[in-house]
Amino acid sequence: QVQLVESGGGLVQPGGSLRLSCAASGSMFSVYTMRWYRQAPGKQRELVAAITSTGTTNHADSVKGRFTISRDNAKKTVYLQMISLKPEDTAVYYCNADIQTGYSHVNIWGQGTQVTVSS
Repeated sequence: QVQLVESGGGLVQPGGSLRLSCAASGSMFSVYTMRWYRQAPGKQRELVAAITSTGTTNHADSVKGRFTISRDNAKKTVYLQMISLKPEDTAVYYCNADIQTGYSHVNIWGQGTQVTVSS
């Protein structure tokens, strides 16, 4: 069974940095676009950044210049480097990916990792 496992969340002070990781595991042929979403309490889940299998990236306006998405295709892992963190970045961050298994093209989610920005 294919799954995504996130790590790297935690508590950080405003202005601090964190790096999130998300690794795909299980039986699969290819990992296509990988994404990071976040959901703050009482708000809808929003797309933070996305990266295609060839490395083309897209970042939400609210994080441009502060967050950087990247990936290691050999490790089937996507990263989100976050700097200059603000209290409004506090949310549960979810990894999402389009994956080709032996039978189908599926979209799967990780379990989420909490990021809290507070002094």
